[in-house]
Amino acid sequence: MYSIKQVVAMLGIQAVTLRAWENRYNAVTPERTESGYRMYTEENVADLRWLKEQIDQHQANISEAVRMLKISKAKRPESSSPAPMVPPVPVMEEAYAQMADQIYDSLYHFQGERANGLIDFGFTMYGYDSMFYHVLVPILVRVGDAWEAGRATVAQEHFMTQLISQRFYQFFHLFPIYPHLPKVLALCPEGEHHQVGLLLFSLFMRKNGAEVLYLGANTPEEGVFPILREQKIKLVCLSITSPELVEACDQLIGRIQDEFPHIRFVLGGKGFERAKHARYPEWIMPEDSADWQSWIEREYFTDRPPGAG
Repeated sequence: MYSIKQVVAMLGIQAVTLRAWENRYNAVTPERTESGYRMYTEENVADLRWLKEQIDQHQANISEAVRMLKISKAKRPESSSPAPMVPPVPVMEEAYAQMADQIYDSLYHFQGERANGLIDFGFTMYGYDSMFYHVLVPILVRVGDAWEAGRATVAQEHFMTQLISQRFYQFFHLFPIYPHLPKVLALCPEGEHHQVGLLLFSLFMRKNGAEVLYLGANTPEEGVFPILREQKIKLVCLSITSPELVEACDQLIGRIQDEFPHIRFVLGGKGFERAKHARYPEWIMPEDSADWQSWIEREYFTDRPPGAG
């Protein structure tokens, strides 16, 4: 018999996760001491190890993994080995897609409470990074496509985008800020209404420890300069999806540089990526988000102390 502390050490599963798997999904049923402490049998440990393998190695959904485990245990004889030998559960892409469909459908029909409940559940199931990158971001892209194609009204697009954007904003304050890093102003210029890429990059910068002032989509130029003067901004992030806005952005950058020559820029979005003659190619960030970390450290964080971020 093993205590929960011993199981945590053996399997590398956090105690809070073990309790969640037990209480929410009935993954295992440990025995209890007279004082109420959990004690896990060899079979419990084997089952938990198998569940962890499905999640880590096969990108499994915990609820589906538990379902497959129970099916396997129901079919095999009592005397058989406690380690279940069942095929891997469906890949995570299917689980993400199903979750995204449910959230999108709720938002499409203005069911905000249901959508928030599903998002909360998704955070518990998959973690914050997976939910953001594999569920919420695809929903934002899908919303934009539906609006452009006429499948969603302006009201639906605004409602869906606002609710998901608010979930992004909530996490801006969870990460520590390192004062030595450049203070960032993030915006989409006038005429740019799509802010998915800007949200992602802003969250990425916050996770790195940079303070980010997020202005969002379709930001009027006259509102930018007072912030630059008052907030000691050192880095401005501009995001556009249309190459037609590149020239206007170049002009805006020039006007900012005239007054604030110390300010540097990060330029992102498909508008800059597709620009044939970019005036500032050195500031255009990599298209693949997997390359952002090495790029931002090389270009902007070269003077940060070891261990920061």
